[in-house]
Formats: sequence, C-alpha cells, structure tokens
Amino acid sequence: MPTDQLSSTLAALADPTRRAILARLSSGQASVTELAGPFAMSLPAVSKHLKVLERAGLIIRSRDAQWRPCRIHAQPLQEVANWVEQYRAIWEQRLERLDAYLQELQAKEPPIKEKQHEPGRK
Repeated sequence: MPTDQLSSTLAALADPTRRAILARLSSGQASVTELAGPFAMSLPAVSKHLKVLERAGLIIRSRDAQWRPCRIHAQPLQEVANWVEQYRAIWEQRLERLDAYLQELQAKEPPIKEKQHEPGRK
C-alpha cells in the first residue's frame, strides 16, 4: 500500500534511534559501523533502521569500494517543517488569547494582602 511522503517521513521520525541517527548524520556522512557505535544493538538492527530512513527518503546510501557511507537528505524534513508551520499560527493565536484572558483576570482580582503577625501571638 503506497503512502504519501509526509506519512513515511513522520513514521520514520517516530523512533528515537532513527532521530539520533539523523542527528549524527547532520554533522556529516558516516558508515553503518560509525552510526551503530552509540547504540547497544547489533549492526543488522542498525541496518534495519537505516532502511526505514532510506525508504522515507531521509538518507542516501552510497558505495565507495568497501565503505558504504550514509548521508542525510533534508528535503523530507523541510516538508514536515512546512506542514507543522501551518499549525504554528493557530497555536500562537490560541496562546495570545489565553494570555489576554489571564491578564484580564489578574486585572480584576484585588491585590492579596498578607496578614501581619502580631508579636506574642502564634
């Protein structure tokens, strides 16, 4: 069953290991062995994560003799950012209305007077 690019990207980003791999690749290409280093998992398990990222179009794998470097492909991330941006304006408006309401409530409240303690009384 084919899925749209946004769904594939979000599904790939749902896993923290894959997000960590992308974070590492944001600083430059790396081999599977280098990417597997920080994780307590086998190379085949890391390779499965890389396949998900590759199918989602988030990484590109190439071959240089025996070295198979992976590098990030950011275009699908830009599509996610564009999609999320649509909702940012909605949330900003809601937060601005909430802020205005809270300020209105604070303006209506009388100031709280602290009780003075009388000497000798408990």
